[in-house]
Amino acid sequence: MDIKELAFAGRSLRKSPVFALTAALTIALGIGASTAIFSVMNAVLLRPLPYRDPGQLVIPCAEMQVRNVRDFPYSNADFIDLKEGTRNVFEDMAGVFTFRNLMPAADGTPEQVHVALVTTNFFRMMGAKIELGRDFSESDGIPQAAPPPAGAQAQGGPVPANLPTVAILSHEYFQRRYGGNTSIIGQVISTAGPVKPQVVGVLAPHFELYFPPTANMDVAPDIWLADRLSYDAGQRNTVTIRAVARLKKGVPLERAQAAADIVTAEARKNFLIERTAGYAIRIIPMRRNLVSEVRPAILALMGAVIFLLLIACANVANLLLVRASLRERELAVRAAMGASWWHLARQLLTEAFLLAGLGSLMGVGLAWAGIRELLAIAPANLPRMETIRIDSTVLLFTLIAGIVAGAIFGLASAWRAARPNVMDVLRGSGRNEGLASGGLLRKLVVVAEVALSFVLLIGSGLMFRSFLELQQIKPGFDARQLLVFQLLDAQRRKPEDAIAFSRRIQERLRAIPGVEGVTAATPFPLAGGFNPIRWGTGEALADASKFQATDFQIVLPGYFELMRTPLLEGRTFTDDDNLPGRNVVMIDELLARKAFPHESAVGKRILIRIRTPEAEWVQVIGVVAHQREESLAEPGREQVYFTDAFLAGGNTDFWALRTNGNPASYGSAVREAIREIDPQLLVTRIRTGDELMTEAQAGTRFSLLLIGVFAVIAALLAAIGLYGVLSTVVRQRTSEIGVRMALGAQPVKVFELVVGQGLWLTVIGILAGLAGSVFLTQIMATMLVGVRPTDPITFSAITLLFLLIAMLACWLPARRAARMDPTMALRGE
Repeated sequence: MDIKELAFAGRSLRKSPVFALTAALTIALGIGASTAIFSVMNAVLLRPLPYRDPGQLVIPCAEMQVRNVRDFPYSNADFIDLKEGTRNVFEDMAGVFTFRNLMPAADGTPEQVHVALVTTNFFRMMGAKIELGRDFSESDGIPQAAPPPAGAQAQGGPVPANLPTVAILSHEYFQRRYGGNTSIIGQVISTAGPVKPQVVGVLAPHFELYFPPTANMDVAPDIWLADRLSYDAGQRNTVTIRAVARLKKGVPLERAQAAADIVTAEARKNFLIERTAGYAIRIIPMRRNLVSEVRPAILALMGAVIFLLLIACANVANLLLVRASLRERELAVRAAMGASWWHLARQLLTEAFLLAGLGSLMGVGLAWAGIRELLAIAPANLPRMETIRIDSTVLLFTLIAGIVAGAIFGLASAWRAARPNVMDVLRGSGRNEGLASGGLLRKLVVVAEVALSFVLLIGSGLMFRSFLELQQIKPGFDARQLLVFQLLDAQRRKPEDAIAFSRRIQERLRAIPGVEGVTAATPFPLAGGFNPIRWGTGEALADASKFQATDFQIVLPGYFELMRTPLLEGRTFTDDDNLPGRNVVMIDELLARKAFPHESAVGKRILIRIRTPEAEWVQVIGVVAHQREESLAEPGREQVYFTDAFLAGGNTDFWALRTNGNPASYGSAVREAIREIDPQLLVTRIRTGDELMTEAQAGTRFSLLLIGVFAVIAALLAAIGLYGVLSTVVRQRTSEIGVRMALGAQPVKVFELVVGQGLWLTVIGILAGLAGSVFLTQIMATMLVGVRPTDPITFSAITLLFLLIAMLACWLPARRAARMDPTMALRGE
């Protein structure tokens, strides 16, 4: 391909501006969609994590296999045992967990800050850079000394010094809160709690934590505290730490897994809980662990846009085949004058690549606009969303896609048109002989378009069915006219004071005009933060392996009434139940069926371990319908409910109001009411119940919207391709149709002839698409809700829909053929 050929191709396309623009726009749709989705795939699945040698980082995921608990945090003792027992395979191992706290902002008002507690080696292992000050030292993590025995201080014994808490600030918080003032280094900063950390350093910008959303880890902590990690084998029930490890050079993942298996086997041998719960550890590469939830959806979307790009290529290939047929006399003349077949083919390929280049440039523009829309509708569980952009890798993908696309739709026309039958073409009459050539190839291209489009429509139909199923799922509560917010309080009150304070908040919020009821809970359905505890029946006392896992929720009396969660048997909590010393609980229907199948659970006792080292007996007073916890798509675990006083009070931080108007309009009134009670309280994460439901459907809606858009574009392109082939067929068979009609053929028969040919091509494409769909939709299995990948309703509906689309595409050329004047048709010949 040289400059002259490129210039000639440009002049040739400029003479057919409608054709050139149509072809470039078609390929731009395919390349633009592919580039946009690849930018997501690149950021989430392909781009290395922003740590030192990220390929060596792994996540040791703890599990309680007997209780079906996955990716569980570690206790201090279990973390230290794992670190010490795997030194032969891991270069280093660090621990981290995050929480939220209140701190005074610059104006003295309370501000929520994200805090991380990390082992002192964390930043060095991850390769994080310190911008100011210093990194944590080993001495910053020396455990606090145990308190002296009772009476030792009175007898004059030594009292161990209380070691300071050491902090490193994130760059962003350092700039936001302290304005970049370096004098903060070495200072003790004020917090709303008893801990007053001393700042020793500031991180370089943009350091973040990357864990899957189910780990409940904050991505960008503001303050990092050194963990004075102490070993206490007796506190293995207290789990908080997430572990990250770095493999030694040359150590395969299988060897690391074997070392972890030895550690867990030893733990199961020595400790009852680990043995009866089926304690195990899976070693997973950090990046794979991060994207495990979203990987199937992204791969499915990438497959969808590749199909769309192939359909666009097929459409442009058809356009080029028709254009090459119309130019066959020109090509024959050039061949007769000595042009080689390679020279002719190269000229047509140059035109194809020029069209692909124009389409790629336009596609980048479409992708840039598309990425902005993608970020607006992307679900919250999409990791590294802020890094999605068009970078050099994405542009390289666009370049390769453009080259491949140009080759796909250019080769067919080049191969067909570069070998003209010179004598036949030059001997031909005034009508264009080329129209009759290449017909089979164009039909095969249309069949491929139909098959690919059908697969996309099946995927879109399955996602639509899943979305409809989500709408029918009952979350276990009524989200309408509900306002939910989190209330943060730094004060630690006595149990009786905390209970009284909660009642005061309830009374003040209930006094807001239009508020019908107020309650509180922790955690809150569909807001996240659920963690399992141990439960069992009497048989678990003799066999600890009979203990199972259940999620728990702390609620105020009136919670179920306000949430409109159906009471199935027994009663709900009263104010008398929300007093210290009352060992009563409520359970949901799932736990009731497990614990007491075929009998009433009310009045029965179960064992619960939440506030004591060992499980204790509690009495069931009521059974309610199951509430969806983390997702509408998954039922989640069974649930047990405690009153706030059961755990000493002051534990309910999610509040809910039911209103008789638009709940979103009550936000300012809520903030004002809370400010009147205590200006140091902070209202955060305020949203309506409908917004909670919408967020819970975000992943399915995201996939449905994108696959649906791709499927609609694909169906339109296939219909256009079918229309183009039939239009060409009508032109090819003008004389034949004229003769048929002159001999008495009725217009309806001509109409049926053309429609029948189009439907025959469609049926072949649908059959090929059906075969492909049965296999390819299995990839979508994890994305579907209440629908099988081979759902017969979806397959039947899409088949009928596509036949309707095909009939519409066939109608115009068939109508034109049926209205043909035989005299004019024969005269034209």
